[in-house]
Amino acid sequence: MTETKSPYFGHLTDRMTHYREAVLDKKPYIDAERAILATEAYQKHQNKPANLKRAYMLQTILENMTIYIEDESLIAGNQASSNKDAPIFPEYTLEFVLNELDLFEKRDGDVFYITEETKQQLRDIAPFWENNNLRARCGVLLPEEVQVYMETGFFGMEGKMNSGDAHLAVNYQKLLEHGLKGFEERARAAKAALDLTIPENIDKYHFYDSVFIVIDAVKTYAKRYAKLARELAKTAKPERQAELLDIARICDKVPYEPAKTFAEAVQSVWFIQCILQIESNGHSLSYGRFDQYMYPYVKADLEAGRETEASIVERLTNLWIKTLTINKVRSQAHTFSSAGSPLYQNVTIGGQTRDKKDAVNPLSYLVLRSVAQTKLPQPNLTVRYHKGLDNTFMNECIEVMKLGFGMPAMNNDEIIIPSFIKKGVSEEDAYDYSAIGCVETAVPGKWGYRCTGMSYINFPKILLITMNDGIDPASGKRFAKGHGHFKDMTSYEELKAAWDATLREITRMSVIVENAIDLGLEREVPDILCSALTDDCIGRGKTLKEGGAVYDYISGLQVGIANLSDSLAALKKLVFEEGQLTPEELWQAP
Repeated sequence: MTETKSPYFGHLTDRMTHYREAVLDKKPYIDAERAILATEAYQKHQNKPANLKRAYMLQTILENMTIYIEDESLIAGNQASSNKDAPIFPEYTLEFVLNELDLFEKRDGDVFYITEETKQQLRDIAPFWENNNLRARCGVLLPEEVQVYMETGFFGMEGKMNSGDAHLAVNYQKLLEHGLKGFEERARAAKAALDLTIPENIDKYHFYDSVFIVIDAVKTYAKRYAKLARELAKTAKPERQAELLDIARICDKVPYEPAKTFAEAVQSVWFIQCILQIESNGHSLSYGRFDQYMYPYVKADLEAGRETEASIVERLTNLWIKTLTINKVRSQAHTFSSAGSPLYQNVTIGGQTRDKKDAVNPLSYLVLRSVAQTKLPQPNLTVRYHKGLDNTFMNECIEVMKLGFGMPAMNNDEIIIPSFIKKGVSEEDAYDYSAIGCVETAVPGKWGYRCTGMSYINFPKILLITMNDGIDPASGKRFAKGHGHFKDMTSYEELKAAWDATLREITRMSVIVENAIDLGLEREVPDILCSALTDDCIGRGKTLKEGGAVYDYISGLQVGIANLSDSLAALKKLVFEEGQLTPEELWQAP
């Protein structure tokens, strides 16, 4: 058994220790259930607008999927037929899944197990999805001039054509304060105010109807757990029976109604966190500023005697173990650069309040303690650092770091907040940012996300292409029009100018590719629940991909920046300043 005790931060309760080990030891299987239910929904509703089709799909899944409540858990809600199994999302692609049915168990990393029955189930639904999925639709949207970049894998877009996207945190604070009921009421008012003689309002009309469908589906999903908990309580021992009946009471209430206690708040947030990853297989769906929106419930429960610090920490550890049960299967090619089945679900604590005060509160410390006790790769924990951060809290962060499992990460308010403001984010929202995914940041509950900027432009590769007059040395194909060969260059300034021109040309091509894929995501796989819970999609009557979020920003990702800098510095010094090598000698070097 893996050691989980940490003397400084205490240790897991016995049942959470057992639960943690059970989840860690669980073999991950490929799960076809979601794929089968999604296929049924798409076949039944294939002639409906995309928003409605997606809403009915989520409804079909949530009303019919396998559910269970683990003996050790105080929280209900599962993504797949059993913990850590990976559901399949055929509306994005089945291509790599079908190609790798017999390879999943033979991988060097990210091994998944699969039964012969599951293989056949996936083969049976495959004909419906042929040329009827996101990857296929994106492929036909790509202009001819960018085909060479896709054929050679120059742009790392596989993840965006094979799956949804996320990299955001929904408005969990509003969810807890108003429940889904509040979102539903706002959508009804917005729908009633539509002037349907305006063409664009027809799409809004269907968007609002799709919101009603998914909210009702989530309510049904929660009530299924309430019913299950009551059934399990009939044969449970007295202590567990009381817990199960409380789970039933809570699941009858949230997330549709507002939360009033910490237990209700945790359950409400978990239901949504889990369902968002049933709706879409995009990763980096994050919890946002967890200690800020959760603390009022912790404070009230402690003052009323409903909870103790120990019971709060136990429920937190339960939530983090639950978070680890979410899984996603990627193609074998993708695992070479993203091993470990990472989901990048980020929890942010600390930082500053919207009125610029230190935001550390007692829950911030309890989150640290709970993460220290679980010592898991999920969720990611991020602490927002600023010059006024409480010293005691900073020391506690260091103690967690000393445990050696890579958490917490630190984000620097002194750099990030001014950067947000410079980009047009309001000052209050900038002070309310959170980490999303591995290193990105966003305003929780107000941030849309686009794949644009996600082609992972390889800077060292572009340097080689620049030096080879626009031709890729590996494939021999021309990627840029060329600005001379390196061996004929006489100055560093000439190389730098050629690099700049080549980068601009290739960046333009990446924007074309990304726009096409982003358009495919908008048209084919709108995420209705995620959109409804992000401001101001309901107010604007648009999904996230249509520009419904308050901040619909694009951010770029480049790779190899440090290697590029080192390479340019070496070329400048050794070739053009000191003359230790001529350009010809360097280019011909083995």
